[in-house]
Amino acid sequence: MSSSELPEYAVRNRASWTKTNADYTHEQGVRAWKQDEVTWGLWGIPESELNVLPDVEGKDVIELGCGTAYFSSWLARKGARPVGVDITPAQLETARQMQRETGIEFPLLEANAEEVPLPDSSFDLVLSEYGASIWCDPYKWIPEAARLLRPGGELLFLRNSTISMLCAALDGWHETLQRPQRGLHRLDWEDEDTTEFQLGHGDLFRLLRESGLDVLDLVELYAPEDAKDARFYHSNSEWAKKWPWEEIWRARKRG
Repeated sequence: MSSSELPEYAVRNRASWTKTNADYTHEQGVRAWKQDEVTWGLWGIPESELNVLPDVEGKDVIELGCGTAYFSSWLARKGARPVGVDITPAQLETARQMQRETGIEFPLLEANAEEVPLPDSSFDLVLSEYGASIWCDPYKWIPEAARLLRPGGELLFLRNSTISMLCAALDGWHETLQRPQRGLHRLDWEDEDTTEFQLGHGDLFRLLRESGLDVLDLVELYAPEDAKDARFYHSNSEWAKKWPWEEIWRARKRG
């Protein structure tokens, strides 16, 4: 996919993830793909604690912004038929290498999650775990997710919580607000030359409804009491023990 086919923020983000992929070790890839249990977010909270996934056995699933596709590999092991979509060739090549080594195979498609070249009503579940859910414009990718879903199908995505983004600054997470919630949408991080997207709960709820989706659940994720800081997002485990660091949204397409 050429740069001329992508929005400027997607080009920037793809360049950043190409660099990140170069630092992704083979051992990390194997460990992620061979993990026994589905876990969520930065703190690796087990699905057995959250129970947010619908039954995926025999279901058609598309992961938007799959990166190295470890989440799709977990779903494949649970009997799903996943398709991974991402704009970063380097990450998709890492995923293909993991497929060759683990024997877990499913289609991988280089495409923008805001414009997926697949037919309407093709999937039972659309999933995004720190993929399209933060790197794509929600006013584009959420209607696209709804288009891809069959009636009764579900959208499930994990993103940074609204409160964490309101308290985030270049020097870390604060216990005071760093930006207004009104007008919250695009966040350009100059230190990493990336762009993320975030909507407040009211705006996101309305967007889901306008896209033909009914919200089923909103699960806020806190850091476990024994959590330590991780390298991603310059994380602050002590902050995340007091306020939700992440949140999982679950919605169903109206029939």
